[in-house]
Amino acid sequence: MSLLWRKKPLRIGLGPNKLIVSEGKPVVLQLVDSDAEWRAAVDALPSILSSRKSREASVVLADQLVRYALLPWSASLKRDEQWLALARHRFGAVHGARAAEWEVTLTETAPAGARLACAIDRDLLKALATTFAAAGVRLISAQPFLAVAYNRVRETIGSGSCWLLVEEPGRLTLALIQRGAWTAIRTRRVDERWRRVLPEILAREAAFLGLDAPCTRVIVCAQSAFDTEGYESFRLQALSYPELALA
Repeated sequence: MSLLWRKKPLRIGLGPNKLIVSEGKPVVLQLVDSDAEWRAAVDALPSILSSRKSREASVVLADQLVRYALLPWSASLKRDEQWLALARHRFGAVHGARAAEWEVTLTETAPAGARLACAIDRDLLKALATTFAAAGVRLISAQPFLAVAYNRVRETIGSGSCWLLVEEPGRLTLALIQRGAWTAIRTRRVDERWRRVLPEILAREAAFLGLDAPCTRVIVCAQSAFDTEGYESFRLQALSYPELALA
C-alpha cells in the first residue's frame, strides 16, 4: 500500500510593495517602491512560483488594494443582483468613473444584517489569473486581508462588540462590530505615531459614528510586535499581520 502526501497550498500575502510567502519558513520580500500599485508585486510572482513545489496557492490581498463599503440591511432588496447594483452605485458615487474598472463582491455579515461590499481592480485579478496559469499553479482564491482576519477572530467575538483594526503602511482599516453585527468600516491615514495616539483615534471615530457608549475591546492586526501595555481603558489584543496572511 502506498501513501500519497499532498503538499499544502502555497499562501501568499500580496501588497503594493511587499510579498509574504509561506511554504517552509515564511519569507517577506520587500519590493522597490512603485507608483504602479500592485504591478511590482505581481511581476515578482513568477520567480517565486517557479522556486516553490506547491502546485496550488491562495492569495491574501492587502487592504490597500481593496475598497470597502458596508451596506445596511434592506428588506426591499430581494435578490443578489439588487444588492450588487446598490454596491456598484455606492462605489461609483464615492470614487467616480474609475469604479467601473473594479470587480465587486458581496458578503453577508449576518442573517438580515449588513452586507460587506469589496471592490478590487479587475486588471489585478486578471493579472493574477494569468500569472498563476503561466506558472502551472492553480489559484484557489484571492481574498481581502480584512475578510481573512475577521474569519480568524469571529468565533471569539461572537455576539460581542469590538474594533477590528488592520495596520498597513500609512493607513489603518477600522471595522466596528457591535453585538455581533457589523456597524461601520472606515480607513484613515496614519503615521508612525499612531500606536501612541490610538485612544484618541478611536475616540474620534466613536464621535464621528455617534456611538452612545465607547467600544473598549480592540483587536489589532499589526505589522510588527505590538505592546498592549499602557492602554488601560481598552481590552486590547494584538495579532501578527504576517502570520494571519499566511494562516
